Amino acid sequence: MRRGSRSRTVRPLVRAALESIEPYEAGKPIEEVEREQGVSRVVKLASNEGPFGPFPIARQVLATQSYELNRYPDSGAYQLRTVLAERLGVDFDEVAHGAGADGLISHLSLALLEPGDEVVFGWPSFTSYMLSTMKMGATPKPVPLRDHRYDLEAMLAQVGPRTKIVYICTPNNPTGTMTAREELDAYFERVPGHVLTVIDQAYFEYIEEPDYPDAIEEYFKRGKRVTTLRSFSKIYGLAGLRVGYAVASKEICAAIAKVRPAFDVSSTAQVGAIASLTGDDAEAELERRRSYNTVAVAELGRILRAFGLETVGPAVANFLYVDLGLDSRPFFEQLLAQGVVVRPLHSFGAPSAIRVTAGTTEEHALLRQALQVVRPGGHSLAG
Repeated sequence: MRRGSRSRTVRPLVRAALESIEPYEAGKPIEEVEREQGVSRVVKLASNEGPFGPFPIARQVLATQSYELNRYPDSGAYQLRTVLAERLGVDFDEVAHGAGADGLISHLSLALLEPGDEVVFGWPSFTSYMLSTMKMGATPKPVPLRDHRYDLEAMLAQVGPRTKIVYICTPNNPTGTMTAREELDAYFERVPGHVLTVIDQAYFEYIEEPDYPDAIEEYFKRGKRVTTLRSFSKIYGLAGLRVGYAVASKEICAAIAKVRPAFDVSSTAQVGAIASLTGDDAEAELERRRSYNTVAVAELGRILRAFGLETVGPAVANFLYVDLGLDSRPFFEQLLAQGVVVRPLHSFGAPSAIRVTAGTTEEHALLRQALQVVRPGGHSLAG
């Protein structure tokens, strides 16, 4: 063989399980959108972040952290897990941490799944359930929603001897609909004992519906084989720091610890999360944001419906889902040209839908202005 020529690879370097996976489609930075679209103000209503940033007490604490950034974070997140365990009434070893709920989904997949294992979840739903399963060479079994809600009866029908995990996203991302206590009670009466049920409650703090269950109190503490996921990325305003947690059996938490990168949750993330939980005004701030969100979601719904965009409901988180009935990407691009970023839902299994996050009054006003210019199908409302 001539020196410098390329030899044919006999054995592929990249795992075969990755061949059919499309990388996560992240949105462009606001600054880049402003440059590309030639607009001076961009409103991001795409990613379900809280609109207000960290709690005031967390801002104060985070401002003091830069002098310690030459040190690695506490790999075991001792203080954060201690605070969480005390607040939630569980053992320290029943709390696991990770880079958001998304990171914990990845850890669960790496710890539990092998080729041939099956994972059941509703669809459309959070993309990580599908992607993390496929990355491990396991088999995803998406089950269509019924009336935009998780259909637990249909999901149970898909559970078999190879099923390792059942994900229940409540409220469901992207539809915003919840699974009520009565439905979950009936599910746990029937789900086989070999299955780990993972209840994703990333939007838990927003919800005041009496029929919405606390999965830690009502299922984990009553001995169900369940893992509950929660996050500081939403109402706490720490999405940029990436910190979430799971409450699970000691066996599951120990397995997560074996696969979790040693320093995946930064020092600033841990400190910000602790301050958000323990600050003197933390509970009052949480209630203020919860109350604001109720008003903001209602206002967002009125704006969308005023322009013929029917929302799915009842929605209980901080976003709304709209099925346009046609490919949503052109409408997304038209709104982008007006400086408004929403989420087209192709990767979530809903290519004809968009998801819109509740924002500030100013952001809603800019959305209203954009909708006066464009609508699905590309026709001007003025024309």
